[in-house]
Amino acid sequence: MRLTYSVLISSAAALALAGPSAAETLQGALAKAYNANPTLTGARAQQRVTDEDVVIQRAQGLPNVTASSTFGENVVVPTGQVSAGRQLQNQLQMSVPIYQGGLVKNNVRAANQRVLAGQETLRATEASVFSQVVAAYNDVIRDQAIVELNRANVRQLDVNLTATRDRFEVGDLTRTDVAQSEARLQLARGDLRTAESNLISSRERYIALVGDVPGELAPPPPLPNLPDTPDQAVEIAIRDNPDLLAANRNREAARYGVRAADASRLPRLSAVARGNSTNYLNSLQNTQIVQQPGQDPTEVPLNLPNQQTSAVIGLSASFPLYQGGGPSAQVRQAQARQSQAFEREIEVERSVVQQTRAAFASWRASQDVIRSAEAAVSANRLSLEGVRAENSVGNRTIIEILNAEQELLNAQVQLVTARRNAYVAAFTLLAAMGQAEARDLNLEGVALYDPTRNYRRVKSVFWDWDSDPTPRPVATRTVDTPALNPENIAGPK
Repeated sequence: MRLTYSVLISSAAALALAGPSAAETLQGALAKAYNANPTLTGARAQQRVTDEDVVIQRAQGLPNVTASSTFGENVVVPTGQVSAGRQLQNQLQMSVPIYQGGLVKNNVRAANQRVLAGQETLRATEASVFSQVVAAYNDVIRDQAIVELNRANVRQLDVNLTATRDRFEVGDLTRTDVAQSEARLQLARGDLRTAESNLISSRERYIALVGDVPGELAPPPPLPNLPDTPDQAVEIAIRDNPDLLAANRNREAARYGVRAADASRLPRLSAVARGNSTNYLNSLQNTQIVQQPGQDPTEVPLNLPNQQTSAVIGLSASFPLYQGGGPSAQVRQAQARQSQAFEREIEVERSVVQQTRAAFASWRASQDVIRSAEAAVSANRLSLEGVRAENSVGNRTIIEILNAEQELLNAQVQLVTARRNAYVAAFTLLAAMGQAEARDLNLEGVALYDPTRNYRRVKSVFWDWDSDPTPRPVATRTVDTPALNPENIAGPK
């Protein structure tokens, strides 16, 4: 079941049209993170690193051509030998691997599996970053609401204190009532400072993830296609979770690694072609002094060529007989890696099952908390109205009004917190199911990054002098964003 987010997109568009033009949407925040979050852009670069391993391994099975050149001056010539004063030697050699025991083939297959595993890991990184953005987005909305609730509470308690003092002046209330109102106001001001600090932290977290200062945030749209049961969620997660798929690919890569290690014990065969050229640069001694017994020395011409060339074509074979136990150690090491990959796959599967079930339970529990908190807010609002009315006729005390106001505030904070928790848990559930990535979200105005595009490009490169443009940062910096404080965070005072 591949998730389609048409409902999310239409809901976000409707909210954007209905609200202020400057309001940021969750979709917009996700798009910014997708384009410029350093964790995500760094993961893409890491995937390109992994892509090159296939080319590197493949190169070990292709022809190798080398050229060398050596120039020398003979400063001491042995007596009686014909030699040149200087010489220039050139050599061109080509080696073509024919058989390497399956080393190259299995290394390339293992590298291809690691590429596929890396692509799944990149999916997991996208889902992780998006989950963090969703959490930060909802944290800002929650903490902004809590700040506004606490500000309203401070204003109400300030009014209560003024009214309590006025009634004390006329003898209607006691000094105890005034002290209770003052104490509750000071506590509320402390709570407000804590709420403002939490909002600043949430906004800074948003900036770190999205790369931009959050303005007014629109309510997040509903998430469609959530599972009905935890078993349904787990079934989808086992099939589509990117971490689990990556572990599966790494297990396959380890299997090929065992075969590659085994190749170190097998014979190797290569075709070899070599050409040599020696030029004495007209410095060759082309005569020799010959002295026959009883005769004077005479100079005999040798007619030696000033330049010599040669060429060889043949086969080169090596047969490992004994290597000190190194190959067997490499095989055992590769087998241990394969065993580790088996265990890692099961570990990831356990983790995926746990995350999926936990997210499902958290989502469902948060929905129940929302319903309970909504009922509590309604009941506390009604209770506060009743206590105030009864206080006006002398049946309730000031402390009862203060307690009723605090209980209403607590219920309202619980409600906005539960809404945040429910949304984040739902998105976390989708991420665990492998359905919370860019391709699922259908982000508008965003060109999806295709990791296979770079792989296809580099796989066809055989030229030694190819390179990419000079690297430049893709992610945006946030050091120039203004520091936040209670005076410049959004919301009415």
